Amino acid sequence: MSGIIEPSTPHERPSTMVTQQRLLQAFVELADTLVADFDVIDFLHTLAATSVELLDADAAGLMLADQRGELHLLAASSEETRTLELFELQHHQGPCLDAYHQGVAVVNVDLDTAEQRWPAFGPAVRAGNFSTVHAIPMRLRDEVIGAMNLFLVRLGKLSEGDIELSQGLADIATIGLLQERAVQQQQVLAEQLQGALNSRVVIEQAKGMLAAHHDVAVPDAFAAMRTYARRTGRPLSNVAIEIIDGTLDQEQLRPS
Repeated sequence: MSGIIEPSTPHERPSTMVTQQRLLQAFVELADTLVADFDVIDFLHTLAATSVELLDADAAGLMLADQRGELHLLAASSEETRTLELFELQHHQGPCLDAYHQGVAVVNVDLDTAEQRWPAFGPAVRAGNFSTVHAIPMRLRDEVIGAMNLFLVRLGKLSEGDIELSQGLADIATIGLLQERAVQQQQVLAEQLQGALNSRVVIEQAKGMLAAHHDVAVPDAFAAMRTYARRTGRPLSNVAIEIIDGTLDQEQLRPS
């Protein structure tokens, strides 16, 4: 089935209604959120509100995938939309899930098509008084991290220009989110490296003390520390600290 589905009664909104000046402002607003104190939730709510405005939609919702690839709702332009998005997740069907799993836009889906394609989700769209739904993947090259839903009360068709704009908004958001993840991962790696370096200093000091205490070679003392740590199921750095502060009886670590 094609990712792009046409409604039975198209009502196309000219893309020219979105002025270049407003587009520039919108992208600046999104870029302004990519600062040191990056707030993912605020960023996604900004994206939802901007998409609703620029694409003349009535509501929007954003889902992101966790490390296991499961989608979670992180932003919605209204409480009604939030409820509808949660319904989509609970029933494991809907445009956002298709856009995420297939990596392509699912646009211009009218109610009849929605009810045929998603038997559980379609009636919920009708009950919410929406007439048309769209979903845009949040992707960078082959990596898809989520999707954005757009809901229209009227029967409306996204033009080619609108589809490109919606994908552009999703793309810039994806770049921002992936950049934030990369920064966080770098920070975690840096902290882990610093922790490892600090532990190494402590371990070097402890094995020297243990070697002197038992009058053995340093490698033998280190082997005794590792054996004890493994036998007791404790981190080697914790054993080293207790050797240094004297809380661990070094006789328990006598090298064989």
